[in-house]
Amino acid sequence: MRVILVDDEFLARALLREYLAAYPDIEIVAECANGFEAVKAIGELQPDLVFLDIQMPKLDGFEVVELAGARTQYVFVTAYDQFALKAFEVRAIDYLLKPFSRERLGQALASARERATPAAQVEAVAQEAARRHGPLERILIRDGARVHVVPSAGIDWIEAQDDYVSISAGGRTYLKNGRMAELEQGLDPSLFVRVHRSYIVKVGAIERIEAPTKDSWCAVLKDGKRVPVSRSGYQKVRDLIA
Repeated sequence: MRVILVDDEFLARALLREYLAAYPDIEIVAECANGFEAVKAIGELQPDLVFLDIQMPKLDGFEVVELAGARTQYVFVTAYDQFALKAFEVRAIDYLLKPFSRERLGQALASARERATPAAQVEAVAQEAARRHGPLERILIRDGARVHVVPSAGIDWIEAQDDYVSISAGGRTYLKNGRMAELEQGLDPSLFVRVHRSYIVKVGAIERIEAPTKDSWCAVLKDGKRVPVSRSGYQKVRDLIA
């Protein structure tokens, strides 16, 4: 079994490495000290199992799973127990609460060997990342080997494009794999509004609303972008800016 260890604490990785040395069928193919390193390593090495800390700088464990996708099984390892229930709710392979014993690690390995990782499980973890602290504070966008972290507050508009969404923020446009409905659920409804089936806009980015015809509307944004507004979208905008 090919394994990656992900933890920002060196001593935590060293202890886990020591415990795993007792299992001759375990090969540690990489150790990562932050989420960015983990996403890259998982993508390149495609391990069978990842021991993943949750509380880390830059990207947390849930965000690593969101970016890395359904390539492996995950065992969460953390010193905090507030995510334990959520981890089991999204069918994580196991959840190790520091400090854990050799016996407890053995149980986690046994579970990993017995279980496969359906794509739906990883998708559930990704969705949990969006829900666990309320509205999304940032959007993670993978661009080849690079990861862009876009603050939600900096987003001006989002457009649906088939299986992708185009996100405009800070004068740049990013393409992210995903559905508009899922992204809409994660955004703060007091700051963003779905004005059309293909568009979400930040309320503060709206310069004015125009009515080209009696029954159609268009939002003119501060960056000059013109966005169609549906009848229901027009009502939502009126309610927010009233």
